[in-house]
Amino acid sequence: MKFIDIIILAMIAAFLVFRLRNVLGKRTGNERPPQNPYGTREDAAPQEANDDDKIVTLPGAVIEDDIPDDSPALAGLKAIREADGNFSVQEFCEGARSAFEMIVTSFANGDSETLRPLLSDEVFENFDGAINSRHANGETMEMTLVGIREAEAIEASMDGRVAFVTIKFVTEQIEVVRDKDGEPVSGDPSKVSTVTDIWTFARNSRSRNPNWTLVATEAPN
Repeated sequence: MKFIDIIILAMIAAFLVFRLRNVLGKRTGNERPPQNPYGTREDAAPQEANDDDKIVTLPGAVIEDDIPDDSPALAGLKAIREADGNFSVQEFCEGARSAFEMIVTSFANGDSETLRPLLSDEVFENFDGAINSRHANGETMEMTLVGIREAEAIEASMDGRVAFVTIKFVTEQIEVVRDKDGEPVSGDPSKVSTVTDIWTFARNSRSRNPNWTLVATEAPN
């Protein structure tokens, strides 16, 4: 009888352990913290070395070197690649396209809250100032990103631990700004325009956060 009681108690204990593991999860020591789609200004700034800076590349985890030999930013991209073995030009450009669409759409919609974590302090002040100016004048902006024809890295460099990549975007957009009565004051709602923007993104190459921040914008000469 005592033997049967021991078996029953063991089964109950095993069941409780199983339930706890289902609720709490099993830690393996390889967990990563949750990540936002984009980084913040702090991620792009140089930081002092610490234990977190010790990056170990696992076998089979090396990213293939996809830097085009004819890239105008070849030397800079190679320098970034040397600093960060996980850097991929293709993945970066794909992320830059997504960032461009999110930023220009949020700017047109006057969504400063979404813009804040995507931009450096200086760039955010410029974007937020333009949004507030529209609101003060009772104006609204309508923007349709028809397509991104080109997103090419034209410059790249390392400044200490911080990587900088400048992307030339050639896009097709429909844009119009309307006054408080809904009348157009600039742009044309029926015209698709080709627009060229030059944006620079930055990231601390030793940070565990893989996200980049927009730190500068300019129009081509």
